[in-house]
Amino acid sequence: MKRIASCIGLFCFYCTNAISSTEAISSPITLDISYVKLAQQQAPGVSTLFKKPEDSGYMGAKLAISDSNTTGKFLQQHFTLNYFIATKTTQFLDYLEKEYQQGRRIFILQAPSAQLVQVDHWAKKKPVLLFNVSESADELRNSQCLPSVFHTIPSNAMKSDALAQWLLYRRMNKVLLIQGSKAEDIQLATSFKRAAKRFGLKIIDEKQWDFNTDLRRSAQQEIPLFTQTVQDYDVVYVADKSKAFAEFLPFNTYLPRPVIGSAGLEALAWHSAIEQWGATQLQNRFIEMADRKMNEVDFAGYLAVRSVAQSVHKLHSNTSDKLIEYINSTDFELAAYKGRKLSFRAWSRQLRMPLALVHPHALVSQSPQPGMLHPITELDTLGFDAQESQCE
Repeated sequence: MKRIASCIGLFCFYCTNAISSTEAISSPITLDISYVKLAQQQAPGVSTLFKKPEDSGYMGAKLAISDSNTTGKFLQQHFTLNYFIATKTTQFLDYLEKEYQQGRRIFILQAPSAQLVQVDHWAKKKPVLLFNVSESADELRNSQCLPSVFHTIPSNAMKSDALAQWLLYRRMNKVLLIQGSKAEDIQLATSFKRAAKRFGLKIIDEKQWDFNTDLRRSAQQEIPLFTQTVQDYDVVYVADKSKAFAEFLPFNTYLPRPVIGSAGLEALAWHSAIEQWGATQLQNRFIEMADRKMNEVDFAGYLAVRSVAQSVHKLHSNTSDKLIEYINSTDFELAAYKGRKLSFRAWSRQLRMPLALVHPHALVSQSPQPGMLHPITELDTLGFDAQESQCE
């Protein structure tokens, strides 16, 4: 009888705890997230093959809302997504202020560096949670140090380090660097030169592509001459963000060498060839919803929403101050189909993540490469580490 009584008592104890837990999450939570995009003109002369879909980023965020609501319905949590496309900077900033005045505090931003800096200034002393899902400029993470913005898109430095690690691992130490003449191409080249120095690679020559010829007709004649050098090289790194000429380099270089960077082997946060760790299911859900493959801007949008939703699930709160504190803490971990949990760097608010090294139709490798050591996490071997960053 004593055993029965104790069991009954124990059962009552569990029941009481269960009821308490239920009561703790009984109040429903609704959270509105705003996705705000500043439309940019496509670079002239770029093939339609390389233009990202107009809804890139937003569709990833939309899928994350669906996934979050699947879990949220058991916790009485519901997430909604508002989508706005601005065509001018003033319209972009005015919309943010309007949404803020209406009580919205969480914004996913798809905009260039200049506008992100303006938004960060606007957000000062406001309880807003901001995510950058499209701009990879290193300056935003290292020198300008936007204190209000979390970055779910990898930086140029992270991608350059991912490629440099692979070259070191494969003992391909001599690099021919080719860059375009645009500011964004020069940024990419500068980032790779930093990575090459960091991992002991030798850039044997640097060349700038500033030809206006139609490479569809003349690549076989122009590129071999352009890539001829005095010294031998193991690999060609190309910095051409808009892909105006980069895709014509593979198989046309003077020496038969692999091409990496903006063509050939690329370092990306996401690619359709990723299938491990449940990624196939995510890919299938996205294709069913968007009728196309997920790209890395979509994935950055997905990560931004999931960072918010996972924090709400954990805290059972939609208070922006609490969410910001938690997301920026060492307690935050995000499951993201990468084989490990992701977190944000406290000094730059950049999301740490492994990067896929891919060519157009297959996964080649993943960085950090084997043997890369770090006192805290080897993910911090990609991009600016705490002691390298100018951010506090």
